[in-house]
Amino acid sequence: MLLFLVLPFAAHATDVQATLDRSTVQLGETVTLNLHIKDGTSAAMPDLSPLEQDFDILGSSQSSDLSIVNGQRSAELVIGVVLRPKHVGTLVVPPLGVAGGQTAPLQLVVSQPDPSSAAAADKNVFMESELAPQHAWVGQQLSYVVRLYISGDVTNGTLDAPLVDGVQLNQVGGDLRYDKVRGNREYRVIERRYAVVPQHAGTLTVPALNFRGVAVDPNDPDSFFGGGTQVAASAPAQTVQVQAAPANWGQSAWLPARALSLSLSGWPDAGTPVRVGQPINLTMTLSATGLPAEALPQLSLPSISGATVYPDQPKTATANDDAWLQGSSERRFAVVPERAGTLTLPATTLRWFDVTSGQEQTAEIPAHSVTVLPAAGAASASPTAASTPEPVTVTVAASAPSSATSHGVPWRWIALGSLLLWLCTMLAWWLFRRRVPRGVVAATAKHASTDGVRQQRLAFLAVARGGDAMAQLRSLLAWARAERPAIRNAGELETALADVTQRRAIADLQRCCYGNAAPAAAVDLAGAFERGFIWRNDESREDDGLPPLYPFKLE
Repeated sequence: MLLFLVLPFAAHATDVQATLDRSTVQLGETVTLNLHIKDGTSAAMPDLSPLEQDFDILGSSQSSDLSIVNGQRSAELVIGVVLRPKHVGTLVVPPLGVAGGQTAPLQLVVSQPDPSSAAAADKNVFMESELAPQHAWVGQQLSYVVRLYISGDVTNGTLDAPLVDGVQLNQVGGDLRYDKVRGNREYRVIERRYAVVPQHAGTLTVPALNFRGVAVDPNDPDSFFGGGTQVAASAPAQTVQVQAAPANWGQSAWLPARALSLSLSGWPDAGTPVRVGQPINLTMTLSATGLPAEALPQLSLPSISGATVYPDQPKTATANDDAWLQGSSERRFAVVPERAGTLTLPATTLRWFDVTSGQEQTAEIPAHSVTVLPAAGAASASPTAASTPEPVTVTVAASAPSSATSHGVPWRWIALGSLLLWLCTMLAWWLFRRRVPRGVVAATAKHASTDGVRQQRLAFLAVARGGDAMAQLRSLLAWARAERPAIRNAGELETALADVTQRRAIADLQRCCYGNAAPAAAVDLAGAFERGFIWRNDESREDDGLPPLYPFKLE
């Protein structure tokens, strides 16, 4: 009874999550604790007293986000709490009770203030920059951070964007805004992060960035009407040495990353039956930390003996909401077994370079095997053909002529008996053949033909889910020829069909192959042909005197 009483409350528990806008700060800086409430539009301020042991609570705010995507409504409420650490060390943000749920604890590393930057503390506006790591490889992502410190009221501010030749440079995430104390003065800090990927070896220099704005004096009313003071600041230039890829790396793709993983899903286990013609749908995923998606190699499966592989179009993405880029690539494959027995997918390996350790690493997908059964409905054994009777061999022992004549049967009678025995055997075989129904041979041939049509149909339906229009057209023609061998090309197939939807699908597929049309994925081939071909009742058609649109034979 207690269990059933508790379950309804557990089912309605609010999904809450706590995050920090930064994981490391210096003493005197502020950090924002964001409390995310999923599917919430309003909530009471939680009890923040557990934070007071290690933090000063400077303020709080609330914001909500409501979105509707594909008819699905989602909402999120974010409560922001500005905190200032009280001492140096690894501080723990304790769990908080928020809207009926509870957040997980977080860690924040607080370090001593940087003495080298204290000289700028007497300025109203100054800038800092940082480029890490100091030693890099070609293609490795570097993290470039620029910080703008503002004390007082500044308007009409503009901050330059870094321009560097020979590098791929993109801003990572949005601007971070927080407060920091320098020399007993409080500053508002605007922090921007960039991902820098050098394309050439040598010295990489990120030039100085400039800021220009107008300082406004709250005690001078004229300063709000163009009478403010011009202020400017500059972030120091940063230099780093970039090393070329190792000379002994070879011809494989150069992948300098902080972390990399390669995985494969969808392979059937030992308890899942797999049959000839039944597609095995696999998904290969590659993800790397510190590399954009465009730097990742194209995914492919190794050659598989006894099966045909139909790849789909790859999907790539780059997440840039952290200091390091997260590149990912995903590709799906349809593996169609062609014969019964053991089907083996060989191991797949990918070399990459770990920039944190400076060592070569290998990501591997181990080999997989599965037992493939015959196609459903196929005969378990090949039909037994009517055997031809073997000729009867009669061996006659040689003997003396006088003995054969006087005591044994004369040789003429032996020859005549052998001939009669052979004739009787042939007569019995002929009578046996007449008793077997004539439809047995035809039924056996029809069964084999039906089995071949089914395999071609399953292979086509597997290809129809992909985006390779030419492979889809070849598979469709192979299926059609299995039913009607006289069909030579897609034009004849389209003419032989009675269904308007199937004819239109073939026309769209040909435009995808030979014209400027949309990708083949836009053609619903599987839906058009899921019931099989709908042939015309009248197989004979009048000759219009025009040559076929595609007279050649597709192989």
